[in-house]
Amino acid sequence: MPDSGASRAQREDEHIPTSSEGAALGAQATATPTAAGVPAATTITAPGLPGAPTTTTARRAGLLVTLVLGGLTALPPLSMDMYLPALPEVTGSLNSPAATVQLTLTACLTGMALGQLVVGPMSDRWGRRKPLLLGMIVYVLATAICAVAPTAELLIGFRLLQGLAGAAGIVISRAVVRDLYDGDEMARFFSTLMLISGVAPVVAPVIGGQVLQFTDWQGIFVVLTGVGVLLTLVVWKWLHETLPESRRHTGGVGDALRTMRGLLADRVFTGYMIAGSLAFAALFAYVSASPFVVQEIYGASPQTFSLLFGINSIGLITVGQINGKLLVGRVSLDKALGFGLTVISVAALALLLMTSGVFGDVGLLPVAAGLFVLMSAMGLAMPNTNTQALMRTKHAAGSASALLGTSQFLIGAVASPLVGIAGEATAVPMAVVQVVCALSAMACFLLLCRPWRNSGGSRAAFTG
Repeated sequence: MPDSGASRAQREDEHIPTSSEGAALGAQATATPTAAGVPAATTITAPGLPGAPTTTTARRAGLLVTLVLGGLTALPPLSMDMYLPALPEVTGSLNSPAATVQLTLTACLTGMALGQLVVGPMSDRWGRRKPLLLGMIVYVLATAICAVAPTAELLIGFRLLQGLAGAAGIVISRAVVRDLYDGDEMARFFSTLMLISGVAPVVAPVIGGQVLQFTDWQGIFVVLTGVGVLLTLVVWKWLHETLPESRRHTGGVGDALRTMRGLLADRVFTGYMIAGSLAFAALFAYVSASPFVVQEIYGASPQTFSLLFGINSIGLITVGQINGKLLVGRVSLDKALGFGLTVISVAALALLLMTSGVFGDVGLLPVAAGLFVLMSAMGLAMPNTNTQALMRTKHAAGSASALLGTSQFLIGAVASPLVGIAGEATAVPMAVVQVVCALSAMACFLLLCRPWRNSGGSRAAFTG
């Protein structure tokens, strides 16, 4: 079975069971030794949900964990994408320019980035469950206040708080995956999460568009508040602790900073982190610009925009499932990642040529096709960059997840306002940002990760 250099190097430094050694997806095997030291029986228990003595129960518990983590990873795109069809309405309702209203997206992204830097190390020290529940409660309160915000400035402020609190779900769900899985199994699980969390961008704009038919943009935040309450109850009831006390860090802020510094000193980890973040920025350039590009420039209705956004999300989900079900274990993660970044770059260049008028007035359909290809290729880029980076650390999964998420959201937050720098009448800035991000991601992947090198000190995993 093809294997990545990162996973091989990690197994040299610390033994982690691979799929060939019996690490089953969604379950852990616990053996009962005999007097001779030979396992006599094996009991399958679901990861993170103790007390599941049978394989059937383990599968059910594993599915439950998958659904809970999927809900947590779905919350950020849900918070963003339900709001997208309302952006033009918000500009009129609050008497603010489009660039100011787009800062509500930037504020939420910035909060999600900075919040992960705090919550990630907290989860390494106090476990995954308590910081997650605290973050969810604050998320619900901040979202409820967004629903009654009377000014753009106040909305921006509480979107920032909403992002800070929502970061708990992002960083801890990724750390839980690292607690439970490794190698190809982790790549498959991330692809499964993409299937679940990918439903959110599909249905969120559609829900947002339908909500706008019955109420105004504030009603969208009311719906999000209800979703937050429901998810908080689900986490409290069904997500058990996955980080045992023996693996928790006991140090304070200084220890957390040293851990992060050690992670960043790993060139390969940093390469995957930045490459994934730049790919995410190309995606978010589309997310933040598409309401204006599709509706204002090409004259589509909010419902048409929601439909196109949903189709693009289906493409991302489908390619993510191809990655997890067909490619993982047959093609190295680096090859799949490199192909994904190449497709993203080509699609971004095609969009730049179309939006700049090289081919004349091409209309909405060719532009939508280019965006579909770009979005779909994210199904290869995002799960594989996360997997390759997290495979290089086991003892600081929360801090590693925090760095991955913070980098993604900070770079995405920088890309967001740039797409509107030339006003609402042109889509060229969106395409320029996507081209720069895609080509830069490819450069980081080649120069820092050096996928053609499968051994050597540069591939040693971080174990601090």
